[in-house]
Amino acid sequence: MAVLSTPRSAVQLAGQGRPLKEHLFRLMLLASLLIALGVLAVLLVYVVNRGWPRLDARLWENFPSIRRPDSSGVLSGITGTVWVVGLTALFALPTGVLAAVYLEEYADKTKWYNRLIELNISNLAAVPSIVYGILGLGIISRTMGLGPSVLTGALTLTLLVLPIVIIASREAIKAVPPSIREGSLALGATQWQTIWRQVLPASVPGIATGSILALSRAIGEAAPFMLLGAATLVRFNPDGLDSSFSVLPVQIYYLIAQSRPEFHVIAAAAIVILLAILLLMNSVAIWLRNRYQKRW
Repeated sequence: MAVLSTPRSAVQLAGQGRPLKEHLFRLMLLASLLIALGVLAVLLVYVVNRGWPRLDARLWENFPSIRRPDSSGVLSGITGTVWVVGLTALFALPTGVLAAVYLEEYADKTKWYNRLIELNISNLAAVPSIVYGILGLGIISRTMGLGPSVLTGALTLTLLVLPIVIIASREAIKAVPPSIREGSLALGATQWQTIWRQVLPASVPGIATGSILALSRAIGEAAPFMLLGAATLVRFNPDGLDSSFSVLPVQIYYLIAQSRPEFHVIAAAAIVILLAILLLMNSVAIWLRNRYQKRW
């Protein structure tokens, strides 16, 4: 009779008896992952190689131009993206975090309207972005009379990312152990003091990570702005909330639709800029999570 000296040997013997189907399933999962990563790597290499000749200061210092592709850039698209995403963060993050605090700490789960709110938030997170574009065009732009302005784009993107921010913030708040709350309340703190001084500081890494990932999705959206009337060729930067604007994904779409190959090179270089911004935001999210995450 064999004696298992360590738990590891027991795991090894258990692994030897795994059926063939399980090994095949693992191989299929690994093959799917390698295929996806391979396709992504090929696309990245192609885009970087195609846009490399225009990855210089002309790209982010000059405005777009149809007549002179050699000096054309995407400055207005970059500036418009910063404006819209910055306002979206200003609108969506406080609202989403406060909504998550209410749903997790104050809402009565037995009330039908609280359950309805939670159901709608979960459903809205899966709605395609084009639907939010239609909503922004019909209500924010036309009914509210804001027109195709920076504020309209920011409010539309706020509706798009708000459910994601709420869900991510709720998960981060839910991850805080109940003992933290119970200990704070036992020492005489009120519920709001417990939330403000104990729960929220402990959930900041998860909230920040989810919020940055939600904004990363917003920064790459083009469909809502196409409906909202974001101009494809803008030779000026936004100067206020009521100003016309363009964003980087819309300008990339416009450049790719041109027939001259010079514009395709500019579009590839602009895609590299957009990917660099997304990678930077995701890197910040990962750093925040690893730097401030607590192990309970």
